[in-house]
Amino acid sequence: MADLLVDRADGVVTVTLNRPKRRNGVTWPLIEELVRELEHIAGNAHDRAVVLTGAGGAFCSGMDLAESVAPDELPFMRRVGQVVTLLHEMPKPVIAKVAGPAVGFGCNLAFAGDLTVAGESAVFGEIFAERGLTLDGGGSWILPRLVGLAKAKELVFFSRRVSGAEAERLGLVNLTVPDEDLDKTVDEWARTLADGPALALSVMKKELNKAYESSFSEAVETESLAQAFSFSSAEAKEGMRAFLQRRPARFRESAS
Repeated sequence: MADLLVDRADGVVTVTLNRPKRRNGVTWPLIEELVRELEHIAGNAHDRAVVLTGAGGAFCSGMDLAESVAPDELPFMRRVGQVVTLLHEMPKPVIAKVAGPAVGFGCNLAFAGDLTVAGESAVFGEIFAERGLTLDGGGSWILPRLVGLAKAKELVFFSRRVSGAEAERLGLVNLTVPDEDLDKTVDEWARTLADGPALALSVMKKELNKAYESSFSEAVETESLAQAFSFSSAEAKEGMRAFLQRRPARFRESAS
């Protein structure tokens, strides 16, 4: 049975961690599969939106500690870092669909994309301190940006678990829905993004990811350059036609 499942449908590519007996704990082979698939998605124009999820009622329980990576811990962790970097820099929107546990690396994996939708069964936990371990998966960068420095330290120092509902209240996730509505909600979000202006979404993602790393004036100049370029794009022309004709834009056609 494959540890990673990939399904493509109408511009949406769904990547599923598929080790349900281990609650989708990650191993070195699974990390390598993720790197290869995410690199492929990044360069595939037919993949317009990405959904990352887990099989069997769990998102990801973090590292599978039963699978030792000694004595190559550093090369392994750098590949782990490459996975979340690929999600963060993916030139198309990424939605994490979370049911059940998303803990340790799995917690930060859920936050490494752009949007996180949780079911009510979801449990998020930065449980590293309980194991005598330190943060990985980009958590030291992501968490303070989501919830602020003090709350990030609280979550990390005390290995706090939070429910899907509390995660939404804290700003860790975008939305929490009943488990039975999770698939439908994420499918609607993903299809809306896949139908959207791929180039514009990619540029806006890149701009927003740099929001905390540039001054206001630098951000305004970056916006000016990007917007001046976008005015002449096929997507913008289609958007204007759709506005004047009072119809929904058909951005997929402008990309063909």
